[in-house]
Amino acid sequence: MFKLIKRQPAGRIIALGFALVILLGSGLLMLPCSIQDGVTVRYIDALYTSTSAVCVTGLIAIDAGDTFTPLGQFFLAALIQIGGLGVTAVGAGVILAIGRKVNMKGRSIIREAMNLDSGKGTVKFIKSVFLTTLAFELAGAVLSFIVFVQDYPPLRAIGISLFHSVAAFNNSGFDILGNFQNLIPYQSDVLLNLVTCGLIFFGGIGFLVIREVIGKRFRWQKFSMHTKVVLSVSAVLIVVGTVLLKLTENVTWLGAFFHSVSARTAGFSTYSLGQFTDAGLLVLTVLMFIGASPGSTGGGIKTSTLFALIQGIKAAATNRSEKGFRYALPVGTFRKAAVITLLALSVVIVGTFLMLIMDSDVTMMQALFEVTSAFGTVGLSTGITTTLSDGSKLLSILIMYIGRLGPLTIATLWHFARGERANYPDGNIAIG
Repeated sequence: MFKLIKRQPAGRIIALGFALVILLGSGLLMLPCSIQDGVTVRYIDALYTSTSAVCVTGLIAIDAGDTFTPLGQFFLAALIQIGGLGVTAVGAGVILAIGRKVNMKGRSIIREAMNLDSGKGTVKFIKSVFLTTLAFELAGAVLSFIVFVQDYPPLRAIGISLFHSVAAFNNSGFDILGNFQNLIPYQSDVLLNLVTCGLIFFGGIGFLVIREVIGKRFRWQKFSMHTKVVLSVSAVLIVVGTVLLKLTENVTWLGAFFHSVSARTAGFSTYSLGQFTDAGLLVLTVLMFIGASPGSTGGGIKTSTLFALIQGIKAAATNRSEKGFRYALPVGTFRKAAVITLLALSVVIVGTFLMLIMDSDVTMMQALFEVTSAFGTVGLSTGITTTLSDGSKLLSILIMYIGRLGPLTIATLWHFARGERANYPDGNIAIG
């Protein structure tokens, strides 16, 4: 069995790893010791919650604060952490922790999962990922504790702060405050809003970018093209999103900024999205679809994909080469970006259509928002998640899984060509 798994391509092993962790997590969440007394949890809801945690989404069919015991909440946080770092990275970390070496196959899988250019320095990179995660999450927990200790007993505040920091850095919108309130009680708390946004931002730009920014001491001129693209596109999206949300919704500038950051795959909210206008929901939907950056804890088509698309369109319109920041884009980048975007759009459109069929009382905007949130592994919702039919929940589970792995990875799972067996003459087709 293990030999058969080892012979599989890296993409299939990664997909299998995520699926197994999801199933294991659903079992742990169903244990009597994980569920509060007097609360009943159906397996479909446990599976939905486990998938949402491992895929670092945050969509909830049951409230984590009102449903799970401290042990259950610990299991949930562990699933979020594993999902955010990646099953392969966590597995490699365990191997290193017990003093074993990561073999060549393991390095290949890590390279595939973390979007590394080569296998060189893989072990060192994994160690830096764990140290970076620990540093950010501890700092986030300490700063969050300053806020939560004002409303909860110290021990409870510590638990909430640790859970919140893990969820925020891993771009997962879970909370354990209870009553489906998320962060609405803290919509005016500047410290918690900024700390949460900071954790979301750094978790969403990717470990490669974090390491380069710190290693090169925040010197823009020395950054690679990838880092410049990620930071510049992220900044533009945050600013544009903030302005548009402020113009369309009756929220403060802090609230608009928070949701502009959170919509890029985190899923925390300080306002009830069920009261947002369709214009505001559309802004959030676009931000959710774009998502975070490669090699990060977030989903979506990614910021670099958007950049490649824009440069490719610009090049086609001006009859010039694709470039950015005084670098030429690698050959095939635009093609790959276009394929990813098309596949992502297909998932969202088909998912929305199926949800509208299975839940006819849901409006089109609500369904589109819910499906995009699932695909982008965001976790924002207009409030319909708990009322969805089992069919729509299973659909959301599948879409979250696709969103976490990436549509292109899913598309290539069942077929790996060994090369063309025949060459054909060029045909003619009219475009545009």
